[in-house]
Amino acid sequence: MTSPLTWFTRCFGLCLTLVVHTAQACPASLNHTLLRLQDEKPHSLCQYTGKVVLAVNTASYCGFTRQYKGLEALHEKYQSEGLVVLGFPSNDFAQEIADFCENTFGVKFPMLAASSVKGPQANPFFKHLIAQGATPPRWNFYKYLIGRDGKLIDSYNSMTEPDSRSLISAIEKSLKAKP
Repeated sequence: MTSPLTWFTRCFGLCLTLVVHTAQACPASLNHTLLRLQDEKPHSLCQYTGKVVLAVNTASYCGFTRQYKGLEALHEKYQSEGLVVLGFPSNDFAQEIADFCENTFGVKFPMLAASSVKGPQANPFFKHLIAQGATPPRWNFYKYLIGRDGKLIDSYNSMTEPDSRSLISAIEKSLKAKP
């Protein structure tokens, strides 16, 4: 019969192995914890490991705010295939930020708490994207497509609408790739 101490040691070792494996599996681009917009609770981006991520720096009141509707449509259409749209509200471009997204545009995709997305004060996620070669956002609604492997695929400027053929084609190609 196995002693309780032996059993505990084996279980602890297995748990530690799982934790280390999980930590190693999270790509550097997603190895960040930021606060959620709704409740400011910590939100680990590692939970999106193996998914295709479309990260968007958003604002509440700007000329591109209408894109929320298209972003939500992308989220709804491709979520079951592994796409997650992440909204990163920012006031870097002197636009007011408000959490009206769900009520006004029916946004259900994850929204993070307001943070900076450019310059030395940028949140760690955006700093990592820029270090990978992403175009720094020059205005609201810049989009960043990240593959299942956690690597940056491409950057899209504010003028790229969520229903743009080039963006949809890149998303569909990324979703077909294996993690």
